[in-house]
Amino acid sequence: MSGIFNAYCRIYQNAFRGAVYLFNWREPRLLQGEGSLSKLPALIKEHGFERALIITDKTLTRLGIAGGLKESLEAEGIFAAIYNETQPNPIIDNIEDAVVIYNDNACQCIIALGGGSPMDCAKAAGARIARPDKTIPQMKGLLKVGKNTPRFYAVPTTSGSGSEATIAAVVSNPLTHEKYAINDLHLIPDWAILDPSLPKNLPPHVTSTTGMDALCHAVEAYIGKSNTKRTKQYAIDAVRLIFDNLIKAYKDGGDLEARKNMQEASFKAGVAFTRAYVGNIHAIAHTLGGFYNTPHGLANAIIMPYVLDAYGEKAYKKLAELADCVNLTDKAESDETKAKAFIEAIRRMNREMNIPDKADGIKDEDIPKMIDNAYKEANPLYPVPKIFDKDDFFKIYKLIQK
Repeated sequence: MSGIFNAYCRIYQNAFRGAVYLFNWREPRLLQGEGSLSKLPALIKEHGFERALIITDKTLTRLGIAGGLKESLEAEGIFAAIYNETQPNPIIDNIEDAVVIYNDNACQCIIALGGGSPMDCAKAAGARIARPDKTIPQMKGLLKVGKNTPRFYAVPTTSGSGSEATIAAVVSNPLTHEKYAINDLHLIPDWAILDPSLPKNLPPHVTSTTGMDALCHAVEAYIGKSNTKRTKQYAIDAVRLIFDNLIKAYKDGGDLEARKNMQEASFKAGVAFTRAYVGNIHAIAHTLGGFYNTPHGLANAIIMPYVLDAYGEKAYKKLAELADCVNLTDKAESDETKAKAFIEAIRRMNREMNIPDKADGIKDEDIPKMIDNAYKEANPLYPVPKIFDKDDFFKIYKLIQK
């Protein structure tokens, strides 16, 4: 990559980093603890809402969780409509269908119930409700919503996406294989309901991949160049919590203490990366989701050690600091030794949770377009330790290809 383009990217990132200090950043208010979901209807009633839309998916409907929430709301005198067609990596049709249900039922607030996909669908639906004059593609990118969305209550049932704390709604276009984000401060949920009993029955492979998603958020936020004192501390807290609790939650889904700690990790990692941003791991993961519908957490888990390796000495110091915070090596070791130990610890966690080290389905003929998409997503926005050129992206795709 030319030095001129590198310099342009860094100037852009520094300007953006300075600008974000002027934004009206906020964090969702929290309702947390075992059984906190049961307190949500009374909270919504207290806020004066009488009609709500629950955006969820088929799995949570089948498990009875969505229906149970609807019944609880109606017991408080709150009408509840349900949209449950959200698919993994939600598409524009999901969002538009949810908006129709919201409007047809004169709803006043939105409840997102589920993992990252229902959260993204709900946020994007809120954006469309706030901006009926704009299509979803027209809101792609930064700060293109610009108006208050309906009151938004986020109820995560996984611990990983961090979407209950972020400005982003990620949307997929199956026709173009594009996966992109709408980023706007108005998309930050008003409330996050962290009930550790909700994820206790997750399949182990969902616990593992969503947990590694949270780790990826924390790591990319920490090693990037747009940190604040607060985002650094949140990222460190999240890394510690994940190293201490993810394997426990994976092996024993009923361990509510581990589940509670993983919810806290996901939330803190979400707060960290929504302000400090992500990096090349996400740029590549989004292409796997867009082309092959690869679950986002799985993609991040597979890609993470390869990209951290590729950053080389540019990331050694900060990765060494993360290694120190989880006591991986003697603190007298070199930054390079500690950084490599941290990357190996990620690989070890993947192996222990049966996460593969290669991605299924990558076709040679798709790689050029995926490289182009990843390159455009990452540059000039992502404040990564090392700016990747197209050859760097190509090497990662070949490394993760089966």
